[in-house]
Amino acid sequence: MNVPFLDLQAAYLELRSDIDQAFQRVLGSGWYLHGPENEAFEVEFAAYCENTHCVTVGSGYEALALSLLALGVGRGDEVIVPSHTFIATWLAVSRTGAVPVPVEPEELSHTLDPVLVEQAITPRTAAVLPVHLYGHPADLDALRAIADRHGLALVEDVAQAVGARHRGRRIGAGSTAAAFSFYPGKNLGALGDGGAVVTTDHALAERVRALRNYGSKRKYVHEVRGTNARLDELQAAVLRVKLRHLDDWNARRTTLARHYQTELANVAGITLPETHPWAESAWHLFVLRCADRERLQRHLTETGVQTLIHYPVPVHLSTAYSDFGLPRGSFPIAETLAAEVLSLPIGPHLEREAADHVITTLKAAF
Repeated sequence: MNVPFLDLQAAYLELRSDIDQAFQRVLGSGWYLHGPENEAFEVEFAAYCENTHCVTVGSGYEALALSLLALGVGRGDEVIVPSHTFIATWLAVSRTGAVPVPVEPEELSHTLDPVLVEQAITPRTAAVLPVHLYGHPADLDALRAIADRHGLALVEDVAQAVGARHRGRRIGAGSTAAAFSFYPGKNLGALGDGGAVVTTDHALAERVRALRNYGSKRKYVHEVRGTNARLDELQAAVLRVKLRHLDDWNARRTTLARHYQTELANVAGITLPETHPWAESAWHLFVLRCADRERLQRHLTETGVQTLIHYPVPVHLSTAYSDFGLPRGSFPIAETLAAEVLSLPIGPHLEREAADHVITTLKAAF
């Protein structure tokens, strides 16, 4: 049996009729950028996130960068980021001219450790940028308290956690700035790149609207030096269709994650992901840890199970940030995770038979 890491075609096939109708609606309208589909999706997604405003942008990276810029973060500032994350989190900070300051994650959720965050604050710190990694929420109550106590902005990277909950509230509810990605492989994925900023702040939303469109809210009237970060109407129309199914698809992911956890609970040699009691993960990824990861991944590959590593090179050890001069050993938790994490197949269209094949194959490896 061949088990793909994620079957994107299956998502289209399940919703084929509705997606095709949405495409035809856009094609027939003759309006392909910032039209009625974007406007409708912004209203619907803000409501889904239990928030007030949503501004669509061209990618999750743009959502992060424009949120920071709209908050006034720039050259001379520092932004606290996780040491273990995808590089886009750091790059968004660098885009503003500010300096990303890495902080280690806590062991259980692999999200920012609030205690270490407070220790890393300096007079130059302007914002804290937690990542809700693998679908698990960061400890927002603790992080918001720290940000408020020190007068810092809190910008959330929600690329992997759409639909997750923190103490009963959706991630994005009540957020000053929550940045989402609609990359095709995300829980709510477009058929190309896309992103959004969700916020309680009307003024912030208007600044992001201007920044995404060459610094203009009115044609040929440019208020600031913006960029081109627009979401096209076809993608917005597809996202509107998929949004109606997101909770069901996340529930399927949760069922599979619990099945993995039950069946793999007593397998020696691996460490399974855990969830804080106050958190409801979106289970974007199911990431275990294994000290002999290469052997395990090779065994799974040979039996038809596709796995991925998120992420094999810590950002501070990447060539992109070699000028920071952070040697190996600077962030031991991030480096250990980079050496041990392995993501198993999970998604709303993974059949139970395929999941059982993954389980049986993994057990056989030990």
